Amino acid sequence: MATIEECRAALDTLSDNLATTDGGVRRMAALDRSLTCHIKDLDTTFVGRLGGGRIEVLDTVRGRPPERAQIRLTMAGDDLVALVDGRLNFAKAWASGRIKLEAALKDLLRLRTLL
Repeated sequence: MATIEECRAALDTLSDNLATTDGGVRRMAALDRSLTCHIKDLDTTFVGRLGGGRIEVLDTVRGRPPERAQIRLTMAGDDLVALVDGRLNFAKAWASGRIKLEAALKDLLRLRTLL
């Protein structure tokens, strides 16, 4: 089972990956939205923002976040690490229910390019 530190490192890696992409993917990553990533097996949520082509983690809270973010991810820690490492396909994990992504329809359409 992935630790909180490994999950945080995976989010930092994902942020770095977004920041170094170019073209259309970078434009899609330039959304300015509140973001949460709830790690089910650790009952921990990373609270932050997607903006300027990066993910900025602002806080780590136990359980669910106190406020509803515009983009909400829910998954197991191992799935987050595998997703960022390229060992887990987002579309297949989402379709099978391993990863849950909630956002406004417009944001979902834009995010599909990133994931």
